[in-house]
Amino acid sequence: MTDYSRSGARAHRTSARVRRRRRLFAFVASLVLIAGIVVAVAVVVANLGRANNTAAPGPTQPPPAPSQSATPTPTPTPMTAGQQLLATTSDPNACAVSFSGDGIADAPQLQTQGVLYTGLPIPAKDGAVFAGWYATPEDAAAYAVPARVNGSELVACTDRQITLHGSWKSPEDNAAEDAQIPIMMYHQFTTRPEGEDGWLRGNYAYIGDFDAHMNHIATGGFYLPTWDELAAFIDGRLFLPNHSVIITDDDADQTWFDLAVPVIDKYQLLSTSFMITAYRQDPAPSAYVLRRSHTHDMHQAGANGNGRMVNWTADEIAADLEASAAVLGVKEVVAYPFGHYNDTTKQGVAEAGFEMGRTIEQGYVHIGTDKLALPVVRVNYGMSVDDIIGLIG
Repeated sequence: MTDYSRSGARAHRTSARVRRRRRLFAFVASLVLIAGIVVAVAVVVANLGRANNTAAPGPTQPPPAPSQSATPTPTPTPMTAGQQLLATTSDPNACAVSFSGDGIADAPQLQTQGVLYTGLPIPAKDGAVFAGWYATPEDAAAYAVPARVNGSELVACTDRQITLHGSWKSPEDNAAEDAQIPIMMYHQFTTRPEGEDGWLRGNYAYIGDFDAHMNHIATGGFYLPTWDELAAFIDGRLFLPNHSVIITDDDADQTWFDLAVPVIDKYQLLSTSFMITAYRQDPAPSAYVLRRSHTHDMHQAGANGNGRMVNWTADEIAADLEASAAVLGVKEVVAYPFGHYNDTTKQGVAEAGFEMGRTIEQGYVHIGTDKLALPVVRVNYGMSVDDIIGLIG
């Protein structure tokens, strides 16, 4: 072999080795690139996992359990019946009145502070007569008349709530009291000490005398029953002390508004104004004045000179009283015009839904009195305090 041939063989072998080294380098470089990509992907995945671990627990990952040292939520104290009642009104003057006493289960009532009590319950118990509501259990046990609570006084509460305490008397005790309740009947009033002239002179009470009469009642420890209490007393369901009185005025004359009502306010005495609603429909002139019916338009004579109350049919009487009640917003009791009444009158009064009728017959209300023929104690001009003491005690 020539030197040229040997030299070509060596060059061929050298070239082959170079190609092999290049292919090896390219293979190794490829492996390094793949390894770098794998590492980069692994880093990205790891970072994503850490980010997910710091996010809020997902639906499949429950939240961490609360610490064992957390303070438990206290159970709210249940509301009383009175509080539940107050929750039903936004009236800032509302007062929840609760009732307590032996055998008493009456539900609380909403009353309005600054207004007379209305519709207080009169509980019933076998073999007992209800003896009224009182400010404290001690007063109830003592039957303390000054502390007896009824619709003759304004509602006054503490923190919008008050509890009244009931007591009982035996039927024998009730009968032994033998209470005789006077219904005082006034008409017109005058500022003239010598009185008014004319045939109605006796109807006019001098306002100075009226003030003295009311002062005697206000300072004399009298109990002033409401009309629903009087009805329950007549039925033998409610005990009234003998030292009780009801104050009324007939006709709602302007002198009643101008002269007498300021005296009523002065002494804070429950009174009733019997109003002829066809003639006037004034609102109550005082918190202490109840408006009751003197009929709508029956305060005038019928064909025979007697009042319409004894001339009309029962249906006509009932219709008139319904009209009166629509104005006054209450039925309860009617004062008969001129004191005239008969059986037809009673039928019409009952048909209209009135429980009581007041006459002008002199006398006192007692257990068993005819509710549709209540007697009165008439007050005439010139009666002094001594005269009133002789009539009402």
